[in-house]
Amino acid sequence: MIGEQAEAACLAIDVRTTVSASWTTEKGILTCLALQTPGTKTSATDWSTRGAMMPDRVLIEPDEFAGLLEVGNVVFIDTREPEQFAAGHVPGAVNIPEIFTFLAEPGSQGIEEIVAVFTELFGGAGLSGEQHAVIYEQSMDSGLGQSCRGYFLLKVMGYPHASILHGGLDAWIDLGLPITREVTAPTPRQFPVSSDFSEIIVDAKGMLAALEDPEIVKLDVRDFDEWFGLSSSPYGVDYCPRKGRIPQARWLEWYRMMKPGPLGPVFKSREEILAECKTVGITEDTPVILYCFKGARTSNSFVALKVAGIRNVRNYFGSWNEWSRDPELPIDEGILGDD
Repeated sequence: MIGEQAEAACLAIDVRTTVSASWTTEKGILTCLALQTPGTKTSATDWSTRGAMMPDRVLIEPDEFAGLLEVGNVVFIDTREPEQFAAGHVPGAVNIPEIFTFLAEPGSQGIEEIVAVFTELFGGAGLSGEQHAVIYEQSMDSGLGQSCRGYFLLKVMGYPHASILHGGLDAWIDLGLPITREVTAPTPRQFPVSSDFSEIIVDAKGMLAALEDPEIVKLDVRDFDEWFGLSSSPYGVDYCPRKGRIPQARWLEWYRMMKPGPLGPVFKSREEILAECKTVGITEDTPVILYCFKGARTSNSFVALKVAGIRNVRNYFGSWNEWSRDPELPIDEGILGDD
């Protein structure tokens, strides 16, 4: 029973802890990120009395938030702008706005640069592999998927213990949990990097190569005005030099992976996400490469697809910001529907 279920909800990453209550894995073997759909809970008492790690699930649900304050090895990572962080944040949280602001530009060293930048930032936040990173934004749709981008970056680099605060800071506040303006100075630690980057991320060369394989779905999750060629980015119509789409792309707007919840937007259920994917021809076995503008909204969709059990999902992290700036890379130009 575990085999098929675990494979459907796992990534090949270097995770060394248990995830479900009754089974373990060895280092380097497929380890389950979540036999979990949104709404699955583990009690705070269980976490605080285990004496080790809380479960390595992708999403920490609102009913579980209070228990996080009882677990001593949690590092909260706030992905918002410094001004927002200064106005109030989860006690003990570390602000890393670069999780959202970092851009991969053409001519950079690509994935290697990402690893170098975030090795320093995550190590400075106090992550050594022994702590559980809990990442949050204001709400799940307020920062274009930035908490999921942080989660994705940690997993690209092979970090073993990371989760997302499902519902974000808004849900935390709505539950009456404490916030503070006090800034905690973290103890810098040596951040461990261990991953086969090709498992969940591709660069421009990888996306270009994928154009030769029609079995790989190139999934554009940008907002409608970008997909239809009306705008080049969320930051302005002409922020990038070209408008359009990567050839062969299909479109599934990232918002469609979420729905209103009692404390704000949350991910849809596994069945609902699979139904959305079916509308563009994606099943659990379809290989998918996601792209957006800079790898934030794709990270949100990456989390949704993995929670739904889609096995082979990769993120083109540089996305349209990188692709559109290289005139040698092909695009489908023009405004869709404009005859």
